[in-house]
Amino acid sequence: MGHSQFDVASRERAAWNVGTKRPFTQKQIWAIRFFLDRERRVRDRALFDLAIDSKLRGCDLVKIRIRDVVAGPEIRTRAFVVQQKTGRPVQFEITSDVRASLLVWLE
Repeated sequence: MGHSQFDVASRERAAWNVGTKRPFTQKQIWAIRFFLDRERRVRDRALFDLAIDSKLRGCDLVKIRIRDVVAGPEIRTRAFVVQQKTGRPVQFEITSDVRASLLVWLE
């Protein structure tokens, strides 16, 4: 689907969905965390922290199982996930802050 060569408005409009998105700034990350804490959205906070830590795509993040991040009564320090898009295994470290938010959610 394209635009008509006779549509003047479409020639002046620049494409908005081209290129990569800018990453969140530290200020934006802390603002999101503050909002999630204030609203008592424990699950969303744990998933957000895990997403920031792992840098996984959303489809890979929601497929993570508890056994991928939990070993017995403790949260693992490292996790392995096979990416859906590339099929490659990714290893990432789970920091102490993320482990704490995951533990709060899982309790």
